[in-house]
Amino acid sequence: MSIAPFFPSSLGRRGTPKAGGGGGLRTSPPASQAPLLKKGGEVLCLALLLALAHGVFAQGYPSKPIRLVVPFPAGESVDATARLVAQSWSTALGQQILVDNRGGAGGTIGSEAVAKSAPDGYTILWGNVGPLAIGPGLYKQLGYDVARDFEPVSLVAILPFVLFTSPVLPANSMVELLAYARAHPGEINFGSTGVGSGLHLIGELFKSEAAIQIVHVPYKGVAQALPEMMSGKVQIAFNTIPAFLPHVKSGRLKALVITSTLRSPLLPDVPTTSEVGLPGVLGASWHAVVVPAGTPREIVSRLYRTLVGTIAVPEMRNALVAQGARPVGSSPEELRTFMREEAAKWARVIQSSGARAD
Repeated sequence: MSIAPFFPSSLGRRGTPKAGGGGGLRTSPPASQAPLLKKGGEVLCLALLLALAHGVFAQGYPSKPIRLVVPFPAGESVDATARLVAQSWSTALGQQILVDNRGGAGGTIGSEAVAKSAPDGYTILWGNVGPLAIGPGLYKQLGYDVARDFEPVSLVAILPFVLFTSPVLPANSMVELLAYARAHPGEINFGSTGVGSGLHLIGELFKSEAAIQIVHVPYKGVAQALPEMMSGKVQIAFNTIPAFLPHVKSGRLKALVITSTLRSPLLPDVPTTSEVGLPGVLGASWHAVVVPAGTPREIVSRLYRTLVGTIAVPEMRNALVAQGARPVGSSPEELRTFMREEAAKWARVIQSSGARAD
C-alpha cells in the first residue's frame, strides 16, 4: 500500500517544500491535530489487523464441520436435494456438512436464523424460491432482508413445475384443457401446498396468462392433494416432476405442460409453455446457497468454487436430473441478479392475486 496520499499536499518527496510553496518544513503536526492523527493511526492499525485476521482465518477454512440449514422439514424434496449435494460437497471442502432442518412459515424461519448467524462460513443456508423470492412479497413483516442480510454463493439447480391433471378431467392436452376451462368457468379446482406457496402462485400466473377462471384449493402437502386429484375433486395442480412422476407413468395422472423453456428428459413428450402459446407462464422451484452478509470474501470464494465443482461432476448432474432438476452452478453475482429478478416477478403475481400469508 502506498503511503504517499497520507502526506500533507504542500510537501514533496523526502519532506522538502514544493516549488513555490511558502514557509519552512513542518516536521511535526500542529498540537490541535495530534489527537486526530493519533486516533486515525489507531483506526488504521485496527483495520489492518482485522484484515490480516480475516485472511489468516479464511486460509484455514473450514477447520470444523459446517451447518447447512435447510428451512424445510426433513423428507421433503428440498431436503432430499440438499442432502444429496451436501454429501459430495463435504468431500470437496474437506469437512463434514451437517444438515439442520428448520422448517416453518414457508422457509422463512430457518432463513431468518441464518441471516442472524455469525458471518464466519460455518452456518450457511440452502436457499429456495420460497424464502428468498416469494417471502419478501408475501409477508408484511419478515425478519430479514434478502439483499441486505445474505451474500450469494451459487444457484445450484432449477426444478420447473409441471401442470398435472386428474384422469377424470376430459382434457388430454393444453388446447383441450383451456377449451374446457373457458366453457366451464369456475368449475375447475387447482390444488397447491398452501396459500402463497410456489405451487399456488404458478397457478395464479397460469390463470392470469390463460385468461381462465379456476378455483384455488390449498392443502398442507402433496400427500393430501394426491388422493383428491385422483378422485377428481381437484382437477389440476402444478408440482415438480418427482412427486407425481410415478402416477403419470401408471396412468393415474396426466402431465400436460412444463413451465420452462426446455423440455425435461423425464417427461420428453410434455411440451413447454412457449410451445402451447403461454410463454409468460414460467416458474420453478430452485435451490441456491447463500451465507450471512459480511462473510469474508475468501470464504465465499472457497464455498463457491467447491460447490460449483461438486455440481459439475457427471454423477452429481445425473442424480440431479433424476430428481427433475436442471443443474446450474452460477457465480455469486449471477445468483444475486437471479434472486432480484425472481423477487420482482413473484411480487407482481402476489399483488395481482391478493395472496397474503399474514
